[in-house]
Amino acid sequence: MSATTEDRPAKRPAKGPVEGPATWAREQLGALKELLDRPLTTYYLIIGCSALLLTLGLMMVLSASSIEALNKTGSPFSWFIKQSLSAAIGVPVMYVCSRLPLKFFRWAGYPLMALSIIALVMVLFIGSAELGAQRWIYIGPLTVQPSEPAKLGLALWGADLLARRARAGRIEWRRLLLPLMPGVAILAVLVMLGRDLGTTLVLMMIFLSLLWVVGAPLKLFGGIFGMAVLAAVTMIMVEPYRMARIGSFLNPWADPQGDGYQAVQGQIAMGSGGWFGLGLGSSRQKWSWLPHGESDFIFAILGEELGLMGTLVVVVLFGLLGYAGLRVAVRAKDPFSRLATAAIVAWIAGQGIVNMGAVIGVVPITGIPLPLVSYGGSALLPTLAALGMLLSFAKQEPGAREALAARGPGPAARALSWLGLGGRTSRGRARR
Repeated sequence: MSATTEDRPAKRPAKGPVEGPATWAREQLGALKELLDRPLTTYYLIIGCSALLLTLGLMMVLSASSIEALNKTGSPFSWFIKQSLSAAIGVPVMYVCSRLPLKFFRWAGYPLMALSIIALVMVLFIGSAELGAQRWIYIGPLTVQPSEPAKLGLALWGADLLARRARAGRIEWRRLLLPLMPGVAILAVLVMLGRDLGTTLVLMMIFLSLLWVVGAPLKLFGGIFGMAVLAAVTMIMVEPYRMARIGSFLNPWADPQGDGYQAVQGQIAMGSGGWFGLGLGSSRQKWSWLPHGESDFIFAILGEELGLMGTLVVVVLFGLLGYAGLRVAVRAKDPFSRLATAAIVAWIAGQGIVNMGAVIGVVPITGIPLPLVSYGGSALLPTLAALGMLLSFAKQEPGAREALAARGPGPAARALSWLGLGGRTSRGRARR
């Protein structure tokens, strides 16, 4: 009896390591579920991912553009200062959009769509052609790329157009053929006339996301996909540089000093970074080896300086941003909010996937930037405005407004109240 009694306590600690990890995992999953169920989780995810990507983008633009900027302007900070000014304008725009009502976005899509079409027509006559594409209008020191705000215009205009045809929460897909498809076709044709195949691809992503949300049949997707493939093949065949890009995509090392040069240098940059990179600012490819390292191929410089871990952080941030956007779309009760959010997610996440895929060599090089990270104010401002709109929609989630009200005034409101400009906040405190 005594031997048996002594053996029993010795067996109990053996169960601890088996039950301990399982219990800990259940607790962590429960905590994660509780965190995701909070009303402001989506709101903070959008703010956090956007802020981190924008901050990382500014650092990488400074690093990637410093040598090229020094050679062309005499200052290594020239392009970084321009990008910082764009961010300084874009962040307040994002904040304002986060506080605008739903009806503003429904109205804004129409003038933005019209202005985008007018600007795209102007590009064909007074625009500047570079690298085989005619995308830019130079206004003094400013460079405007009309195809960038056209993405936001299409998302808002298309979402409102379909939402107005909603019946009992559902939209009959046949009702979208006449108004929506001609508008998309006009934008796509104008962009293709400017020989910008990458932006045309993003516009098609936005269009297809709208079709998916309204429940269009697969045969319609098949027809649109067939026409898109035919148009893409035609554009590739009529432009020699696009044929060269396809050849360099299939085997960039066949001509590493010619058509495959950019792809090869991008792969060298990615491979040189290893697990943790060479260090921020230590890129070797930015010394006039990798073309457009500050814009189209900034992901390659990021991989070289921050390594695989840095690139995974960027991928995770885009994944979380896409998850937050889809969460807003799923929880939205208004058809316009659901449609517009889905279109924005398809635009930002889809463009990020295409850009990163081009750098690592799984898709052809299209020349579209990495959202929030690449150099370019014309792309940054509409993206931040779109994210501000998502924040506005996130406030409509169940319990979100109550949670924001219980949180109290934010830093901006408190700063204004200290100056006596806090409005209701300062008066409320005075009454207390």
